[in-house]
Amino acid sequence: MQYATYYNSPLGKILIAADEIGLTGLWFEGQKYFAYTFESDYRIGDLPVLKAAKRWLDIYFSGKDPNKKPLKRVLNHLYGTPFQVAVWMSIMKIPYGTTATYGEIAKKVAEQGYSSDAAARAVGNAVAHNSISLIVPCHRIIGSDGKLRGYSGGLDLKKKLLESEGIDCDNLRNNR
Repeated sequence: MQYATYYNSPLGKILIAADEIGLTGLWFEGQKYFAYTFESDYRIGDLPVLKAAKRWLDIYFSGKDPNKKPLKRVLNHLYGTPFQVAVWMSIMKIPYGTTATYGEIAKKVAEQGYSSDAAARAVGNAVAHNSISLIVPCHRIIGSDGKLRGYSGGLDLKKKLLESEGIDCDNLRNNR
């Protein structure tokens, strides 16, 4: 059974979903692949993991790194292929206020035993299907040319998220 709640962020309404294991989704309304892993049978509720996710978002939107606070870690229940999960786990290691390229993530995934042919394009597909936005910070992935590239919430939202972390989007190559 999935449970859901909403969070009103400064950048729009966010749907948060979880099951008994952990967080299963965090989507800005209207983003591509919105709620694509969300079950039709769900309840509105406030599981502890949903409350923890809201606290995490409160800290994030206050302009601070929520991973530095002595906050109970938000447990994630990632739904995806083993390759997708490997990509998402690599993305979670990108520190607040920094970026990484699709190619760098592909190299990290290759270090975990996946084919070194794990091209940036395959990583891009996994990033696009990330169902736990922000906490799995796919907005921190940029092109190898130092430019903003695809984001399921749109490039304007990606830019706002990066700027909220103190990243100069006009000079991305120097932020890394």
